[in-house]
Amino acid sequence: MDRVEAQEERRRRMRDTVIARGFVRTADLADEFGISLMTAHRDLDALQAQGWLRKVRGGATGLPSAQFHGSVAERMATMAQTKQQLARAAATLLVPGQTVLLDDSTTCLLLAHQVAAHTPLTVLTNSLPAITTLAKEPGVSLITLGGVYFPAYDAFMGPHTADAVRAFRADVLFMSTTAVTNGRCYHTSPETVQVKRAMMDSAGRRVLVADHTKFAKGGLYALAPLTDFDLLIVDDGLAAEQVRDIRAAGTEVLVVPARSWCIDPQGCSRG
Repeated sequence: MDRVEAQEERRRRMRDTVIARGFVRTADLADEFGISLMTAHRDLDALQAQGWLRKVRGGATGLPSAQFHGSVAERMATMAQTKQQLARAAATLLVPGQTVLLDDSTTCLLLAHQVAAHTPLTVLTNSLPAITTLAKEPGVSLITLGGVYFPAYDAFMGPHTADAVRAFRADVLFMSTTAVTNGRCYHTSPETVQVKRAMMDSAGRRVLVADHTKFAKGGLYALAPLTDFDLLIVDDGLAAEQVRDIRAAGTEVLVVPARSWCIDPQGCSRG
């Protein structure tokens, strides 16, 4: 194993250690991996830049917070059934012949699995799992939005991705968000905000797909107010008063009953 391979393997093990334990002191990591404190800090800086963890005073945490979004696996497992229902509702808005933008959210990844019934479509996305899924669909003309690959997001992010988005014009954008606070969407990294703003600027219609728990979370980087979206698709866990306020401000809201959507081809989920 050469030096670069050894570094990558150490950082992978360090990442797994922090995520498994929730919080680890930098000094303890240095001792455990037999490296200097400075090297441990460099490793944690690299892992934080990739979105795997968050450096805090004295160490690093792998726990989701207002500044750290959590791993892809954690996000896929969170509100999984509700996200399936929201994705099915969003899919009913697809019209054959459209050009569709999908962001890197796990909710829109589930939507990517629904497009086969609505082809032909042209789909643009920066999500690697969505690219893999859509590449198998003969009725989809797929345009990938490259840039710097962020492993923790399993997506391409940053200025090059934003520039790629601006080269196109889509009929509709489907997007999710980390948090909604006081009528404004927030995310956990500036690279995410940069790309999603470019997507919003490049779409004729903007659809936000977000489960109700997003309205109880906080975020660090402001993306856009809810009024910048034409439609919000949300489950009925969101308080009726909040739904009324969003509609009164000018954004259409589609409320998906949490238990009424059949998500299993062999039957309907009741849980």
